[in-house]
Formats: sequence, structure tokens, C-alpha cells
Amino acid sequence: MNLKNSEGYPDPTAEIALANVAKSEKAVKTYRPLVYIASPFAGDTEYNIFRARDYCRFAVSRGCIPLAPHLHYPQFMDDSDRDERALGLFFAIILLGKCDELWVFGGHISDGMSREIAKAKKRGIPVRYFNSRCEEESTDARTD
Repeated sequence: MNLKNSEGYPDPTAEIALANVAKSEKAVKTYRPLVYIASPFAGDTEYNIFRARDYCRFAVSRGCIPLAPHLHYPQFMDDSDRDERALGLFFAIILLGKCDELWVFGGHISDGMSREIAKAKKRGIPVRYFNSRCEEESTDARTD
């Protein structure tokens, strides 16, 4: 690229402007919103973990950073222990406050998910609903 004016002299203004545009474009390309992934966990946990991983992959494919506490905390906390489950949900709600959006997946909204949805709405965090095939649904289409 020619960074000289029509008379052949260096044109630092154009060079600075072009560098700023390039820097701005790079920043736009690297920003990825943090999205909180909510989906059922209890019940058929093996299947629900498999689905939650798919939902996280879907979020990545949409240019987002997924956060799925229900995949993380059961790695070292006992979900069947009432106190540990409550502590895990407390941690998750704290993390929800750091997220740009809450994405709700699946056809069933569990008790924990409903608490996450209520907290997101109270904090003004946008909530988006998806079916188990990762197709977005309007909030009016939800029956749970």
C-alpha cells in the first residue's frame, strides 16, 4: 500500500488512520460474548452432559464463549448433596452476572434453570431460548 501523497512525500496521517482501522477491525473480530448455558442436568446425567457439551459447541460455532457451570462443578462437587448443590448454584449465579446473555436449551426447564432465568431477568441479562436441536424459539413458544 502506498502511504505517500500524490507528490511522493510520506503521509503519516493516512498511515495512522489505516493503522487505526486495522486495529479496530482486529478488535471486532476477536470479541466474543460470554454466554451462560442453561440446560437440564439431573435425571439422565450422562445424556444431559452429552447434550450440554453440544450446546457449548453450538455457542462456540456462533462466535461466543460458553460458560456451563453444570458441566464444571459436578466434576468436584456432589450434586446429590443438598448443601453442595446449593453452593454450586450460588457459584453459578455469581458467574451468570459476568455473562452477556443466558441461553436456555431443551424442552424442560428444571428448578435450577428457572432460578437462573429469574436471576438473569432481574439483572437485565438477555435470555434466549433454544430447543434441543439448537433452534431458537421465541419466549412465547415456551410452555415450561
